[in-house]
Amino acid sequence: KWKNLYQIQKERKQIMRETCSKYKSNNRRIITPYHVSRIFVEDKYRVLYCEVPKAGCSNWKRVLMVLNGLASSTKDIQHNTVHYGNYLKRLDGFDHKGIYHRLNTYTKMLFIREPFEKLVSAFRDKFEHPNNYYHPVFGKAIISRYRVNATKEALRTGAGVTFKEFIQYLLDVHRPVGMDIHWDHVNRLCSPCLIDYDFVGKFESMEEDANFFLHLIGAPQNLTFPKFKDRHSNEERTTTKITKQYFAQLSPSQRQQSYDFYYMDYLMFNYSKP
Repeated sequence: KWKNLYQIQKERKQIMRETCSKYKSNNRRIITPYHVSRIFVEDKYRVLYCEVPKAGCSNWKRVLMVLNGLASSTKDIQHNTVHYGNYLKRLDGFDHKGIYHRLNTYTKMLFIREPFEKLVSAFRDKFEHPNNYYHPVFGKAIISRYRVNATKEALRTGAGVTFKEFIQYLLDVHRPVGMDIHWDHVNRLCSPCLIDYDFVGKFESMEEDANFFLHLIGAPQNLTFPKFKDRHSNEERTTTKITKQYFAQLSPSQRQQSYDFYYMDYLMFNYSKP
C-alpha cells in the first residue's frame, strides 16, 4: 500500500515540476515573505503546510495543533479557534534566515481540490449562508455591478448573490472588488513553481493521502485525519454532481472562460477538463 502511495506522490510531483518548467512559472525568483504568507509552520514535527481553502484546511490546522501539543485531540478544537485563534505560526512571521532554514529542512506539503468543485464549495459557503464579511464586502459590489434593477435591499445587504453573478465578477478583468484566497489559484497561493513541495495531497483521496503523510512524518499512531465537515455540517458536501448543477447555470462561453481561469491549476495538478 505504501509503495503505491509513494509512486502516486512521485507522479504528482513530476507533473507539477514539468508544468512549471514548461511555463517557466516563477522559476529562479527570490522567495519573499509574500510567497510564504499562506504557509503554516509546525516546528515539532517540522512540517510546512500551505493552506488551500476548501481543501480540508480547517482539519489540517487541527492536525497541526495536535502535533504541536496545543490540543490533545482534533475533536476538541472549535472552528473559530482554528481560524482566529492564531495558535499556529506562519512562515512569513520569521526572518529571512528562519524562512530559508525551514524551507530547506522541513517537510513541505499542500492539499488541493478539483478547481470547479473548490469554487462551488467556496461560493456555497460564503454566499448562500449569512456572512458578515463576504456579503457586505463582496456581495454589495457584485450585485451593484452585475444585477440590472437590483432592489435597494439587495444593494444594502449584499445578500443573495447568484452563481452567475459571482462568475461574472471572477472573470471580469476590472473586478469591482479584489481577489480572495477562497477562489484564487493554488499557483498564486502556494507558489509551487518556486517552492519545491515534498508532498501533494488531493481532497478527492483525502483520507488515504492524509494518513500516508502522517505516517511519513512519524506522527503519533492514534492521530488520524478527522472526517467531520467543519461548517454547515447538515448540508451535503460539494460533489461533482452538485458542481455540475451550478455550472449548468452558465453559458458555454462562461464555462470555458472559467476553465481558462483555472487552467494552470488543472494542468499542474493533473485534473481532467470537466
